[in-house]
Amino acid sequence: MSSTSTLVTHSNATETSTKIGSLPDNVTTPLMAMGHGNVPIEGLPKFLSYAAQRQWTLEHLACAFRVFGREDYAEGIAGHISVRDPEFSDRFWTNPLGVHFSMMKVSDLICLDMQGNVVDGNRSVPANAAGVSIHTACHLARPDAHAICHAHSLYGKAWASFGRELDMISQDACYFYKAHAVYDNFWGIAFAADEGTNIASALGKHKATILVNHGLITVGETVDEAAYLYTLLEKSCRIQLMVESTGLPKKLVPDAEAAATFRMASTPETLFVEFQPSYRLEEHLNPDFKH
Repeated sequence: MSSTSTLVTHSNATETSTKIGSLPDNVTTPLMAMGHGNVPIEGLPKFLSYAAQRQWTLEHLACAFRVFGREDYAEGIAGHISVRDPEFSDRFWTNPLGVHFSMMKVSDLICLDMQGNVVDGNRSVPANAAGVSIHTACHLARPDAHAICHAHSLYGKAWASFGRELDMISQDACYFYKAHAVYDNFWGIAFAADEGTNIASALGKHKATILVNHGLITVGETVDEAAYLYTLLEKSCRIQLMVESTGLPKKLVPDAEAAATFRMASTPETLFVEFQPSYRLEEHLNPDFKH
């Protein structure tokens, strides 16, 4: 997806600001703009029951773990993804302790309430205590954050050591334009509720936070959105490190173009669609994550 800014003259700042990132004629949403010739593409599904929506949600949660496993985000027993139950907003589903991301199945997943009680799903293995602290605090602070991803992925950890936000050095980085923050306090493993609350506070209304000396966290209205944003944030950290290592001056995306790219590319339904090629690949490779 490329910005329309290349078609705009920059001789008139006022004119530019109104044209950058505008949709093509007869197109009403950024998602529609993805399909050439206004041919519609499949977006978020509709459900006839909570049971059907729950099964679909848990399949996509299990798949997100498979994607994280394939991307090599696993680090011992660290890392967790959660998604709010579609029927009970005070409950969320997450992974059990000690099951590799690449092996995750729907039957492995645990459902907890906001007090940390297991209320459904797998009761044979506990959840990660630090994960429960972080995800509970973030779900409580962000009713719109139906899904939360956190891992100790390689390049995210490396970039997090600088305590800096990403520079807008690519179109993909613009997905986080003024939508990510840095949490610059590290108090060890987040067993305490206060640490989860502090991370949630740093996240604020953003889509992502870089946790200094720790890792990355992303949120979304669907687990697909949050997972896609995580993979994109991790790759953006890798590219930033590569660019920094050259010592050469950087050319940043101007604010107007960065803002326009963000508006076009970062709607929840668009980001849901961005994850679907990865979902279909996991289905093709091994659909047993649905069991």
